[in-house]
Amino acid sequence: MEIQGYNMPDDLHYHEENTWVKLEDDGTVRVGMDDFYQKQAGETTYIDMPFEGDTVSQGETCGKIQSSKWVGKLVSPISGEIVEVNSELESDCRLINNDSYGAGWIMKIKPSNLEEELKNLAHGPEVLEKFIQDHIDKAGRGGE
Repeated sequence: MEIQGYNMPDDLHYHEENTWVKLEDDGTVRVGMDDFYQKQAGETTYIDMPFEGDTVSQGETCGKIQSSKWVGKLVSPISGEIVEVNSELESDCRLINNDSYGAGWIMKIKPSNLEEELKNLAHGPEVLEKFIQDHIDKAGRGGE
């Protein structure tokens, strides 16, 4: 689904720090950076990812992402154990820009409180309209 020029698939759940969550059939969730991030940040030049086996909490910084414009934090949208990281990003982190919802995924998490935490994420067309507008407004004010 496109909202104001941003590709925001409506089957995903979005955290305010520009990460997305995709529910997988095996009970894990796949996590990546959304289209808003990659268009605002410019080309991703480096990513410092968490490690498999790490435990993360929703809203917690678990890594860093550097782009041609800035260094930002990688925030976990869901609590749980990291069961896999995308090793392809180590050799080509531009996958985040080129295919943010596919090959550019960052990590898979075995969630510890999924049902409750999904309520804190943006999901669905009506909510995503406001979500994107809020992000555009914030970016226009210099990211306050």
